[in-house]
Amino acid sequence: MMHLFRFARVLGVVGLSVTLTTAALAQSTDNTPKYANEFLNIGVGARALGMGNTQVSLAQDATAGYWNPAGLLGQKTKYDAVLMHSELFSGIVKNDYAAFSMPLDERSAIGASIIRLGVDDIADTRNLVNEYGQINYDNITYFSVADYAMLLSYARKLGPEGLTVGANGKIVYRNVGSFATAWGFGFDAGAQYQHGNLRLGLMARDITTTITAWSINSEKFRNSNDTLAIPKSSSEITLPRVVLGAAYNVKLPGQFSALVSTDLETTTDGRRNTPISTSFISIDPKLGLEVAYHSVAFLRAGVSNFQKIEGTASTKESWRAQPSLGVGFTTSGLRLDVALSRLAVEQAKTNSIIVSLGYGFH
Repeated sequence: MMHLFRFARVLGVVGLSVTLTTAALAQSTDNTPKYANEFLNIGVGARALGMGNTQVSLAQDATAGYWNPAGLLGQKTKYDAVLMHSELFSGIVKNDYAAFSMPLDERSAIGASIIRLGVDDIADTRNLVNEYGQINYDNITYFSVADYAMLLSYARKLGPEGLTVGANGKIVYRNVGSFATAWGFGFDAGAQYQHGNLRLGLMARDITTTITAWSINSEKFRNSNDTLAIPKSSSEITLPRVVLGAAYNVKLPGQFSALVSTDLETTTDGRRNTPISTSFISIDPKLGLEVAYHSVAFLRAGVSNFQKIEGTASTKESWRAQPSLGVGFTTSGLRLDVALSRLAVEQAKTNSIIVSLGYGFH
């Protein structure tokens, strides 16, 4: 038990050190970037999204390449593959994900993940009215705005029993039709530790910062009929974020069990609307629960994205959170997970349905 507490303390110290170091770097910059490459923080997998995105200490299948590459060594089959599709904001935004993982030997494993978040079939009506003032619908063209990421993951067992570490190398590609494109490169690092029913996790995203360079097609803008200023090519910097996670499995009567999990996500890109928010760091807590029957059927719930809502003349200041629910079934290596997440958009709310399919085989 002392060994467990010592490791938990080391994990916390490492996470705090990374957070403070990167936050200090952000403080030394006059214009601290915020929400760069934010599409990479939405989450993947219906199991995770149904549990409030609390997966840093739990992920042990192909989705670990995204949540914490150290978990790739925990998968129960030799090969594992996951597909996910979800639609956000009444189907306007499509979020797709695919991943595959496999061991190299008894002490190491690799994985690959692809993420796409996009809005398709956007109408370009700039040339709807021709030079004679006439409307010509044939002049309408369509384009897509999409963000892509590829993650290549590696995990390895180290030192004490139950300890694994991992890292991601990631390539980011962002596209705004033929108007602009961007490329970015970055690295993540993570660790997981399991002792009995307790799991601990640490994930440092964009640990070296991720620089995304935009290239603007100026000629495309000059061909338009509007008078908007032409944007210039520039770069975005994604500062590190550190997530500490913990989970505990409880045996219930009969064939039931319960898994309780929590993640503390710490960002270093300035003040955010989170329960703990300073000009130095911001911390967003997440909570998740999974009740399993015979390790075949699962019922899940979670809460995340705590935000303070300013009051008006007739209402008081209040806190709002994003709840989520999910169910899952598994048989003969096949896993089907469905999650329902309620997103808040200003004063409106919209439900998002996430479906993912996983398959593990030898």
